[in-house]
Order: sequence, then C-alpha cells, then structure tokens
Amino acid sequence: MSGEVREQAGSTPGSIAQALRDDLLDGLLEPGTRLTEESLSARFGAGRHSVRSGLQTLVSEGLLEHQRNKGIVVPAVTAERIDAMCSYRSILELGALRLALLQNAGFDAVDEAVRRLESMTAETPWRHVIEAHSAVHTEIVAASGNPRVLAAHRACANELNCMLATIRAESSAAQLATTHRHLVDQLRVGGETALKALEDDLELGGRAMMHLALRRRIEVPYLLS
Repeated sequence: MSGEVREQAGSTPGSIAQALRDDLLDGLLEPGTRLTEESLSARFGAGRHSVRSGLQTLVSEGLLEHQRNKGIVVPAVTAERIDAMCSYRSILELGALRLALLQNAGFDAVDEAVRRLESMTAETPWRHVIEAHSAVHTEIVAASGNPRVLAAHRACANELNCMLATIRAESSAAQLATTHRHLVDQLRVGGETALKALEDDLELGGRAMMHLALRRRIEVPYLLS
C-alpha cells in the first residue's frame, strides 16, 4: 500500500464497497494487494458476510479480482487491460455521440462539466481531477438519452478511473481543461467534426496517455512508491 487506508466506514456491504472504491481512487491500494475478509471485518467492524458481499460487488465491477490461491486482490494494470477498456469506452462514447447528434441534442451539460475542470488548480488532488475529467465524458454519453448506454459507461468509467489512479497518469487539470474546452467546441460543430474530435481525444488523451504512464511506472517504479 502507498498510504494509510481509511478507518471504519460502516458495516453495510454498500458502505464497505464504497470505502474500498475510495481507497483505490486515492491510490492507497497497490496492484497485488490482497484483501482478506478477516482484516476487513476488523477494519469495518462488520461480519464476514457483509465484507464478502462488498468485495464481490467490486469484483463484479472489475475493480478487484479473484485469483487462485490468493483470494481477492487488486488487479494489475497491463497494456492489454488498457487496450480492452479503452476500446470498450470508445464504442460506448462514439455510439452515444452518434445518437446525440441524430437527436440534435445540446451539450450544455458537457460545457458545465468542463467548467468544473477549468476551476481546478495544480493543488487539486489527482483523484478529484480524474473524477471531473470522467464527468465530462459521462455527460457526452448522457446526451444520447439512452439510460442503458449510460449505465454501461458509468461502470466502464469506474474501472478506468481506478486504473488511472493506480498508474498515476500525468496530465494536469489545466491541460485536461484546455483539451476538453476544444472538444466541446468541436461537439457543437456537429457531424463528422464532432465524432473525429471525440475519437482523437479518446485515443490520444486516453489510450496513449495511459500507455505512457504505464511505461513510466514499469521503468521508474521508485517514483511511485
């Protein structure tokens, strides 16, 4: 672990799962960290059934995984996992944008999400920057008006956000705000211009950024300890 995890957060499966999500987003649980029912029961003052249920929720979300002979662990961030998640995200977001454009949907909510990103400073915790950036893309999907696509995207975003927190992808709030302000402008142009702008953002600002951060983590691990 790279820091002290939170103390008791309640004894329900939902509150246990949320506390562990928060730990992952704050980079407190390193890949390979083993989470045992015994230690978590003591931490949360909860019965093993509640702990087991909370852990299974996170396994189903892709945030934790069950490994043979190890139990529940924080999964590694690999190049293959990045590619799989980014490809899935692209399918969801580009498909949602096509629906939004067909419906002549507005992008005011996307603009507002970018404004929140623009309000952040160099001192803003990286976890909050990750969440604000994710909110921009969630609003793009929400513009489609399709609740099923939105639900799938939120699940995808949860996993991607935890991966970003784990590998400490380096992109400042100011950089993200600038690129996403441009993205909003292009979305409002519509048509192929909007689709190309989103595709470029997902590939260059998403997939490529994560691969670069992963390579840095592998090459210079002591910088992330």
